[in-house]
Amino acid sequence: MSHETSAAQHGTPAEKKDKKARKARKDEEGWFERGVALRAGFYIFGTHLFAGFIWLLFYLGEHAHK
Repeated sequence: MSHETSAAQHGTPAEKKDKKARKARKDEEGWFERGVALRAGFYIFGTHLFAGFIWLLFYLGEHAHK
């Protein structure tokens, strides 16, 4: 058994450091997931907005007095 293994088993600072590192990674992953969701929502909304604008142009062009 190494010194680190026995230290982690007894709730020493090494174990606390591990918990902090895991929590930091989890927080980082959460921010990443939120960023991906926000970006996907923005792209979906933006794409539909652009498609609606194009549809409006075709609609107005079809009903224009020539």
